[in-house]
Amino acid sequence: MISVKIVNEVWAVIPARGGSKGIPKKNLIDLNGFPLIAYSIMSGINCNEITRTIVSTDSYEIANVAKKYGADIPFLRPNEISTDTSQDIYFILHLLNWYIENEGIIPKYLVNLRPTTPLRNPGKLCEAINLIKNDKDATSLRSVHELSEPPQKMMKFNGKYLDGFFPDDPRPEYYNLPRQFFPKAYHPNGYIDIYLPNLVLDNYSLYGDKVLGYITEYVEEIDTIQNYENLKYHLKQIKYDL
Repeated sequence: MISVKIVNEVWAVIPARGGSKGIPKKNLIDLNGFPLIAYSIMSGINCNEITRTIVSTDSYEIANVAKKYGADIPFLRPNEISTDTSQDIYFILHLLNWYIENEGIIPKYLVNLRPTTPLRNPGKLCEAINLIKNDKDATSLRSVHELSEPPQKMMKFNGKYLDGFFPDDPRPEYYNLPRQFFPKAYHPNGYIDIYLPNLVLDNYSLYGDKVLGYITEYVEEIDTIQNYENLKYHLKQIKYDL
């Protein structure tokens, strides 16, 4: 373990780079009268377990909007770790090392609130945080929702013909079996991820080998214009507001 003071706090980080390609300026796109990033900022601020809500961005424009909604912007993230192929570990390590160098501390828990999953219940965030606090063996926590079909029933193209993803399954045409023949499958959905910063710094790994699962309802993630339109329609039906 590196020599650094670990404060018994929970911080949230919201990663928001400026160079989105699928939806230009995605993190600032209007959603029901608010910029997309505002939803994650407010859910972090409104969770009583979280003491700091930090936005990690390479964009002055995003930083200014994030400040308006109450987020901490201690730095601008370097461009070289803000590309569309940059892995999460890079901005997490950058954040932790910045606080080590500038404040001499890191939190005991670090919550990742991706802005592409905007609709969160602060009470559920607190529930997930308490779940990992009470599990001394867990090396991280990751939210998931149940899939309607297990991956064994999915197909791929083998040339122009369809084939299954699991050729070692000894059952003939296993992909045609009822879903009840397979274990339930879960999709990581970005509702909440929780890391242990001391383990991240020691192992250069976000999750470790004991990832605590936190099951949520189905979550709409905004990766495409269609996702965005679906979520706008959903918000109109439930009259969601910050």
